[in-house]
Amino acid sequence: MQEESPSHVITYVKLTLVAALWGGTFVAGRIVAETLAPLHAAIGRFAIATLLLLVLSWVIEGGLPRLNSRQLVVTCVLGATGIFLYNVSFFTALSYIPAGRTALFVALNPIVTALILAAFFHERLSPQQWFGIFIALCGAIIVISRGDIAAMIEDVSSSFGFGELAMMCAVLSWAAYTIIGRYALKGLSPIAATTYAALWGLALLILVSLVITQAPIPDAISWGAGLCLFYLGAFGTVIAFIWYYQGLKKIGAARVAIFNNLVPVFGVFQAFLFLDEPLLASMIIGGVLVMAGVTLTNRKISVS
Repeated sequence: MQEESPSHVITYVKLTLVAALWGGTFVAGRIVAETLAPLHAAIGRFAIATLLLLVLSWVIEGGLPRLNSRQLVVTCVLGATGIFLYNVSFFTALSYIPAGRTALFVALNPIVTALILAAFFHERLSPQQWFGIFIALCGAIIVISRGDIAAMIEDVSSSFGFGELAMMCAVLSWAAYTIIGRYALKGLSPIAATTYAALWGLALLILVSLVITQAPIPDAISWGAGLCLFYLGAFGTVIAFIWYYQGLKKIGAARVAIFNNLVPVFGVFQAFLFLDEPLLASMIIGGVLVMAGVTLTNRKISVS
């Protein structure tokens, strides 16, 4: 067996920490969503993130590089999918359903990514991968139905409401962001790619907020919500996104996607720890099935 290089080990550690940081965003996002409307929460998150990213790009890389036409389009699409659409859907979902339940939907990201790659990029899936997708979907159904599949079939609206629909939209937007991110990295550093995506996403969020009427911004927010907003911007975005991009560049999208399995684990545990949310048996069983299915989907078959 070939040993992993030290640089890859460091990458794996960073990606595990990314999963922990993103797991924490569901707890922080739930707290912020109780105070701010989804668009305002997303704007606050990326106003902080963009400011920090601009400072980092100046200190570390001497500023942002000039984009060519292709990079301009790609970073705009990254901002529209992974920043704008994902975060509006993310905060909307957290306004309706618990943080732990929301986090479990993230486990579907690698599955959706694999299906999109197969459908639109002609990447063939093996029988093992199709079986993994089937197992993951069974787990997702158990989570969504809260263990009562018959009741879900009888009354879909009671199990799959607006919050779940919003989170599925977030899953699709993140899958698009991950796939497109492979192309954005050509000629751009992780910091530059993340900064440009954040700038585009923030611009879209502000533009849409001027058109769509939401709940008014409160005169003051609690210190807890303020700290959570800073966590979302600094740790859940700046640090996590840069390390995520570094992982994409170092080991590729397929292997990076496996670490997304850890996000719901961290999310459910932190929601239980900090928000006192219950750990339902359906969440545990369904979550294990989803992660097992994702592992099968992303595992390469070895030939002796």
